[in-house]
Amino acid sequence: MTSQTHPRTSPLLDLPGAVAGNGVDAPVAAHYGSFNAEQRTLESGEGFVDLSHRDVLRIEGPDRLTWLHALTTQYFLDLAPKVWTDALVLSPQGHVEHAFSGYDDGEAFVAHTEPGAAAALLEFLERMKFMTRVELSEVTDDLAVTWRSSSTGTTYELVPRQQLAAYAAAAGPACGMWAFEALRIARGEPRLLIDTDTRTIPNEVGWVGPAVHLDKGCYRGQETVARVHTLGRPPRRLVLLHLDGTENRLPEQGAELRNGEKVVGFVGSSARHHELGPIALAMVKRNVPVDATLEVDSMPAAQEVVVDPEVGLHVRPKLR
Repeated sequence: MTSQTHPRTSPLLDLPGAVAGNGVDAPVAAHYGSFNAEQRTLESGEGFVDLSHRDVLRIEGPDRLTWLHALTTQYFLDLAPKVWTDALVLSPQGHVEHAFSGYDDGEAFVAHTEPGAAAALLEFLERMKFMTRVELSEVTDDLAVTWRSSSTGTTYELVPRQQLAAYAAAAGPACGMWAFEALRIARGEPRLLIDTDTRTIPNEVGWVGPAVHLDKGCYRGQETVARVHTLGRPPRRLVLLHLDGTENRLPEQGAELRNGEKVVGFVGSSARHHELGPIALAMVKRNVPVDATLEVDSMPAAQEVVVDPEVGLHVRPKLR
């Protein structure tokens, strides 16, 4: 197994107007001049987003799909080539430890995960190989992740890293992470350990269905997921917050969310949406009324339901 953890600054930061991001997204562009116009471009089905700072791993060998099927929350048996699928690795208690998305190309399953997350994921997978005929490697230096929107939905793409500049010239216009994040947040799609924490179970954030297949055999953490799915009422729920637009700021990731004097959750990612205004994703205790106006960093925040508090399923319409 090989592994790389150093940051990779994107060559697309040399494009006209590019402004680098911050935090884990610093190696790619936050925007190329106007994040509002870039949001509209992506919503129209045009353009692409550079996600080349995300980690990419490769799992090859004749046992790869049956092995992934047994280890993860997803159904991998007979997975057709080039069909994108999402999967999670859970703790024995059902908490989400790893999340990745990828496809099988007929020779290997290639997947991407959060920046810097591949090393820990590969370390876990390596421990679980036993006598299985699989080979693991990190290939972030070889493959770059991009994202595009179209009339048929949204999709990730894996591009040879040395061809990233040529890809941008053909797929443009380039749009930055601020636009991508605003649209992602509006769709109610969480990022692992940004909108979640180490106690998060899939039922709380709408991953049952997209990343958790309910009609498959046993896997680590299944008992918790199945029990909550059957009985309902997960302990927390992901919500979309509509923040008070009079404040020219966004809350810090991890900021406390309050209902009166009581802390009832935390805020994950936030952005300025070109139509909805300032928005954020947050984890909230299930028993908080869905119509309660909450507060974060002295800003009022109205809730919009993303995950149903009774059944733990994603119910927000999938906007582009």
